[in-house]
Amino acid sequence: MVEILPGIHQIDGVNANSYLVLENDGSLTLVDAGMAPGGKKILDYIKTTMSKQPSDVKTIVLTHSHIDHVRGAFSMKNATGAKVAIHEQDADYLSGKKKLPPPKGGMGFIFRMLSVFFRSPVVEPEIRLKDGDRVGKSLTVLHTPGHTPGSISLYDQERKLVFVGDAITNRGGKLQGPPGQFTLDLLQAYASIGKISAIDFEVLLSGHGDPVKSGGTQKVRELSSSLNKKTEMTKP
Repeated sequence: MVEILPGIHQIDGVNANSYLVLENDGSLTLVDAGMAPGGKKILDYIKTTMSKQPSDVKTIVLTHSHIDHVRGAFSMKNATGAKVAIHEQDADYLSGKKKLPPPKGGMGFIFRMLSVFFRSPVVEPEIRLKDGDRVGKSLTVLHTPGHTPGSISLYDQERKLVFVGDAITNRGGKLQGPPGQFTLDLLQAYASIGKISAIDFEVLLSGHGDPVKSGGTQKVRELSSSLNKKTEMTKP
C-alpha cells in the first residue's frame, strides 16, 4: 500500500490492484474494488493512512466487470455511499442481467468450478459510462474494449497518468497485453493498446503488476508495435 505520486494511492493484496485518487476538492475516487468481498483493506487504508472517512469516496469506477476487480464493489458502495460507474457495455454483467462468457480452454473448466465458491454480489451501477466521459473530478474515460466489451482506461491529463485495468499488464517489469484465456477479443484488445499509446502520459497503472513511473507512452508504443508485428506474422 503506497502513494505512487501525490494524490494517487495503490492498494494491493486485494488480488487485482485498486487505486484511490485524491481529488482537488478533498473527495476520493476509487478505481476498481478488488476481489475481497468486504473491502476491509481499502477502508482501513482510507481511515488510517489517508486520515479520511469512507464517506469521502464519492465514485467507485470499475475498469471492467471481471470478479477480481468488482467483487468488493457491493460492500464498498454500502460503506461509502458512493456511486458506482462502469462502461455501458459491461453494466449488465455487473448488475447480473447478463453473464460473461467463461475463460477459454482448461481455465474455463476451473473457473466454472470455482464460481460456486466465489460469487460477486450484483451491483446496479448509477453511472453508465461512454468514451470521452469524465468520472470523478480528474479522469477521462477511454473505451478500450477487447478484454471485455466494456473495458475502459482512465486518463488523468494533468498528472500525466493512465489507469489501464487489464488492457495492459506489467509482469516482472515487462508490459504485456491482456491474458488471452480471459480476453474475449484479442485483436480488439491489441487495437485498444494502440489507442492508449496515442495519448501523452508518463505513469501507467495496471490492474496487475507494478506501476510504470516514467516513459509510459513510449513503452506502450513499443508494446503496440510488437503486438501488431505478431498479428501480421500469424495472418494466412
